[in-house]
Amino acid sequence: MSNKLLVFLVGLLLVSALGSYVYYRRTVALVPVDPWTLVPDDAVLVLATHDHPTLVRHLKETQLWDNLTGVRYFQQLEDDATLVDSLTGTRNSLLRFLGTKTVLTSVHVTSPSSFDVLFQVPIRTVREYRQVRTLVDALGRDPDYRVTTRDYHGETLTDIRVQSTGEGMTFYNYRNHLLLSANAGLVEAVVRRLEHPGLPTVAADFQNTDFMQLKDVDATLLMNYRRLPQFLALFFRADLTPNMTTFASLSSSGQLEMKLVGNKVLFNGFANPETARGSLHEKLRGQPAQRLRMAEVLSIRTAVLVHLGLGSVAPLRTPPSALADSVTRRMAPLVDSLAASLSQEVALCYLASASPRQSPAKLALAYCPNPTQIATLLGQLRRATGTTPSFERVGPYQIHQTGVAELPARLLGTAFAGFGMPAVVQVGNYLAFGEDAAALRLWLTDVVAGEVWSRSPTQVAFLQDMQPQARLNIIVDTRNSWNVLLRALVEDRRAGLLRNESLVKRFPQIAWQFVPAANEAERGAQYFTQLVLRHPATGTVVARAQTQSETGMLLTFKTPLTSVPALVPVTGARTPGVLVQDAARVLHYITPDNAVAWSDSLPGSLVGPLRRLPLADGTGLLLATPDRLHLLDEQGREAANFPLNLPDTVQATSLTPSPAGNGATRLLVTGGGGNLFLYDVNGNAFTGWQPKRLDFSLAGLPSYLVIGGRDVIVVPLENGYIYAFDQQGSVYPGFPISVGARLNSTAFVEAGPTLRRSRLTVVTQHGERVSFNLSGDVVSRGRVATWSRTSSFRLVPDQRQRSYVVVREDGGKLALFEPSGRQVLTQTFVTSGTKPVQYFDFGSGRRVFALTEPGPRKVYLYDGQGRLLTGQPFDSSVPGVDITYEPTTSTYQLYRVLDTELRRTAFKND
Repeated sequence: MSNKLLVFLVGLLLVSALGSYVYYRRTVALVPVDPWTLVPDDAVLVLATHDHPTLVRHLKETQLWDNLTGVRYFQQLEDDATLVDSLTGTRNSLLRFLGTKTVLTSVHVTSPSSFDVLFQVPIRTVREYRQVRTLVDALGRDPDYRVTTRDYHGETLTDIRVQSTGEGMTFYNYRNHLLLSANAGLVEAVVRRLEHPGLPTVAADFQNTDFMQLKDVDATLLMNYRRLPQFLALFFRADLTPNMTTFASLSSSGQLEMKLVGNKVLFNGFANPETARGSLHEKLRGQPAQRLRMAEVLSIRTAVLVHLGLGSVAPLRTPPSALADSVTRRMAPLVDSLAASLSQEVALCYLASASPRQSPAKLALAYCPNPTQIATLLGQLRRATGTTPSFERVGPYQIHQTGVAELPARLLGTAFAGFGMPAVVQVGNYLAFGEDAAALRLWLTDVVAGEVWSRSPTQVAFLQDMQPQARLNIIVDTRNSWNVLLRALVEDRRAGLLRNESLVKRFPQIAWQFVPAANEAERGAQYFTQLVLRHPATGTVVARAQTQSETGMLLTFKTPLTSVPALVPVTGARTPGVLVQDAARVLHYITPDNAVAWSDSLPGSLVGPLRRLPLADGTGLLLATPDRLHLLDEQGREAANFPLNLPDTVQATSLTPSPAGNGATRLLVTGGGGNLFLYDVNGNAFTGWQPKRLDFSLAGLPSYLVIGGRDVIVVPLENGYIYAFDQQGSVYPGFPISVGARLNSTAFVEAGPTLRRSRLTVVTQHGERVSFNLSGDVVSRGRVATWSRTSSFRLVPDQRQRSYVVVREDGGKLALFEPSGRQVLTQTFVTSGTKPVQYFDFGSGRRVFALTEPGPRKVYLYDGQGRLLTGQPFDSSVPGVDITYEPTTSTYQLYRVLDTELRRTAFKND
């Protein structure tokens, strides 16, 4: 071959490669992959998540995280995440990799007794692709794993298996979309589906709906109701499948948004009606939705309630030929007349049982507008069947035998079968059938005693969270239904339910509702669907749902709030959480989404400000009450060894921890008067601090410093003397020092690398600013403002302890001064008591001063130029507020308390 021909062929090859690359980049790569096209058609559930750090935070706030990590499946995921962290040498690498990507998790029934999960994770950058390859290569070099590749329909699949067990996963990379599953068949199903790109996706009916664009949506859930009975059959006994199929036939598919809010998990969305012949939707189409009126006769021991709202029960009835017809022609008209007298609402109700071995009492309830007519028809039916007229009395109600087998099924359809030869009772406007008289007797005992939903505050609050009218309500009380669920499950699934008891009972109140469209005849009409998982709010948690306006948000409690709102920074959230205590001494944590995540009763009122301490699995909240020290985790639970009980004679007035990052935490407690105590987090008291007794009361909070590895505790006293102690309680050389006048506030600290280069500043009651170092030398002093016999001075640092101002009060007149002596503002108040002053510095000259006047319950906000912000004061019933600033929007957020309300108000300083 000549050189010219060789060069020509090489050039042609390069041009072809370049053309293919350009074609791919401009034609193929520019077309985004629709992730729903990669989901196999047999998916039962598809969960789509996007903001994973926020999702994890919300799971922790709703206290679901700990419950989920106890599930064996999630424990396996946690083990896999730990393995990834160890191989990549970073922490939480999997969570950071997921980030804000849209990840699809689909559930598929893969055999008559099992299901599997398929994950779909996009790869966005070359760096992420290299991370995946590095991880696979690391597993390939590990002798405990076997990594192999194979060809399937022209595509390369990678299998990762544990050598000892053979367990593992298969993954496939399609245009930078990773598809992973422990079941290789699901990944192969994705490859087969890609061979038919024209097929509609599982989300084709909801392609114009994107719940992810809405605010505060944590995930979306796609449900295939046609495959739902097949999925539930993996868990429940076969005799329950017909009923599950009946009630699932109201809809064919649906999509829901998921929100984790305080004590609830909310799913809201839409469902497409099931158009198949004989479906529940076809039977009830056009029937009006109804309220759940029967709350007045539903026992509080109800475990499961399936409630249908309709106009007439006629559409539910089954043709006589479909039932074993033991009813004679003479009795058939009576049954028809009885059915014609029932309307508006019917329900199937299971009551709690004492043991899984005991069959739960089952009831069929129906509303009858004319009780007298029903009583007459029942009497005629008993006479026609020759049933004894004797009855059993429970309170004012009479239990009779019906004499007709499967009478509920003849009246209300096959979903109400299984009652044998039922007993019947009338309670007001309701007709109730039981499998026997014992079931009705158990139910009537609660009705007579008034133990019903309409008289239960917990149940009434739950009903208020539900939609007022619906066609189908499925309501479950997981605590009442525990034994019912154990009995209904197939044998292989009972052990799994027992292991996950805490997760099942985390939300004891569950309601699933289907609300028909106003005009079902319109094309595209859908059901509005709501699924609520609720934990009852007990005690003084929340009295009313939150309200929101353009300027802020409001949360109302049952008991007046008494503490200054304390802000808690939350990772991944733009706004902080809030801690506040009420008059019943209950501490509440409010999430950035303005929902109460947890409440914890304390033995006394909070003392001093809250502090944050690092814990092994997060951040702890350190707080004090007069006789105890508490360290709470993010879910409000006490850390190990806490609370620490103080001596009986001690009433704590402040708590100061050692600086973070300086070894084990030490806790300095002020016990009133001149007594100081020093403990470690295990409750051990340090020698020389049991207590450290001083001659005078403290002028302000002590300062805990660590300078060059040495603990320095600086204590200012009211008589003008300042002490500095070490960890053993000994006084440092050069101390005490006297500033020559009385003190009334804490010291401002500027820590340095050595004792001599560390500076502290105080202000005396003669209006002098005195600075000294930890060698005991007075560095500087100068007058800030003039003083008189009636004036008082105190030093107020900003929220970051980086600067300070000096406050002078003289009767009802208050003035603020900078350290240089420049007056920032002055104001005259009506009252003469001490006014709490707070200083907030957000940088770039953005300063806010909050002056609270407790008598009239007002708080005044001033900027750095002494101008009143918003032009008017705010109402506040506690001696302080908290403020944040959002630079991107130039907006301040004011957190304040007004009686039972926690208010967050947004404003700008224009």
